[in-house]
Amino acid sequence: MNENDHHHHHHVVHNVDSPLDEKHIGDVESGRSLDFQQGGRPRPVQSDLLNRSLSARQVQMIAIGGTIGTGLFLGTGKSLATGGPASVLIAYLIVGAIVFMTMLSLGEMAAFIPVAGSFCTFAGRFVDDAFGFALTWNYWFNDAVSTASDLVALQLILQYWTDNFPGWALSLIFWVVLIAANIITVRAYGELEYWLSLLKVITIIIFIIIGIVVNCGGNTSHHYIGGENWRLPGAPFVGGIGGFASVFVTASFAYGGTESIAITAGETKDPTRNMPKVVKNVFWRILLFYILSVLLIGLNVPYTYPGLNTKTTRTSPFTIVFQMVGSHVAGSFINAVIMTSVLSAGNHALFAGTRLMYTLAKEGHAPAVFGKLNRNRVPWVAVLFTSLIAGLCFGASFIGAGQLWSWLQNIVGVSNQLSWIAIGITSIRFRKALALQGKTHLLPFKNWTYPVGPYLCVILNSFLVLVQGWSCFSPKFNGVDFVSYYIELPIMLVMYVAWKLIKRTKIVKLAEMDLETDVYTADEKKPKQKGAVGRLRSIAAWFI
Repeated sequence: MNENDHHHHHHVVHNVDSPLDEKHIGDVESGRSLDFQQGGRPRPVQSDLLNRSLSARQVQMIAIGGTIGTGLFLGTGKSLATGGPASVLIAYLIVGAIVFMTMLSLGEMAAFIPVAGSFCTFAGRFVDDAFGFALTWNYWFNDAVSTASDLVALQLILQYWTDNFPGWALSLIFWVVLIAANIITVRAYGELEYWLSLLKVITIIIFIIIGIVVNCGGNTSHHYIGGENWRLPGAPFVGGIGGFASVFVTASFAYGGTESIAITAGETKDPTRNMPKVVKNVFWRILLFYILSVLLIGLNVPYTYPGLNTKTTRTSPFTIVFQMVGSHVAGSFINAVIMTSVLSAGNHALFAGTRLMYTLAKEGHAPAVFGKLNRNRVPWVAVLFTSLIAGLCFGASFIGAGQLWSWLQNIVGVSNQLSWIAIGITSIRFRKALALQGKTHLLPFKNWTYPVGPYLCVILNSFLVLVQGWSCFSPKFNGVDFVSYYIELPIMLVMYVAWKLIKRTKIVKLAEMDLETDVYTADEKKPKQKGAVGRLRSIAAWFI
């Protein structure tokens, strides 16, 4: 324990884990106190005194909009150019289905045991401490690199207006802004994310309406587009199997962050009731925002459009569609919105990364120095270290921002897929242990796809991780791309094995699995409605 910790044994995690409400700092002694027992392995004891200060309104909105960022706004353009309209649509559908199944598994665990570390904690508890260790580091790295990729994306978006402004300067300015925002105070984080998310959601809705209008003839050339772009030479599948496979990693990058909303589960009021709601939201978000947007982009923007995918630029297909209406102002407006959303995504990632780094330090998986808090109880060392990695974005000017962004995107995409595989594995172990200990009936929210869902998740994701790098072998081998697709695998394996050997961790036995600690019990139960009305209501509740 370091010097600023010794006055109270329960370190106040509350603030890092639920930073949205600083009024209650003094009166909430929360967090997981670590009890070093046999073999010096930290084990979380008493917990769940987290002050559940996030309102459902904020959680729902952050869940809907918090993860909509560069992947959807810029990534779709790149995928369209490399894979063509049909590939993009199919990839987004498949990855969307995987994400939904993953979220069901995660929601089931998070509603039962709402701890702040979410699936990284579950991986350690239900599978193996070393597995949790490797996964949390992987996820932290994911967040740090996401922040970097968002800062690089800013340069790409700026090019819509001007080429004269030095890109690195822009990244630098916002890099400093993000660090400042995360170090000084976290009070505004929730509200800020709420409004930014709302802006993104409204923009996408407007985009969908405009997309339909443009397609039906409300564009500058005044003709009905229909399915023309699917009939271009080479479309709808551009680049064959390689092109098709490469779109998956972009789709995984775009959907990434969906699982992070379960990290917020530790901070919602009444998680058993809110978690299922959040998961249902994910279903609609995937369908409406991702699938519909991708469909409209594929219909309206030809894959040959200049500037979709070059070494230096990336024009967002969203901007292109708004331009088609014939107003340059609309193009500028959406470009500005994309800029703020990229910023909010970067903010989201840095914030999550910092929190994970702190958790790593507290659980003895990282040097204790990362757990240091400043006056406002912000883990400033963690913020700085995470931002340091995010400083990768300044390499952009040497390599070309578009190129660098693609590499960062591949790394993050694969890292997301690894997290999804981990959630699947964890979920299977969790359910088996519940069944063995006869506790399955206690689940407040059941994953109705079990056992098919989690297994499919693991199999499909593993398949994608291996296959999507196809494009770096054909037509000719590309070393750098190859590294960006596969670097994560050996790193994660080495971390797992090393921690296992050094700390001698064992795979948790099903019978010994701890399914008691941190189980959330609601204060008051609302009586359920009986009869046909009740049944109808519960079916309706599923979709709303």
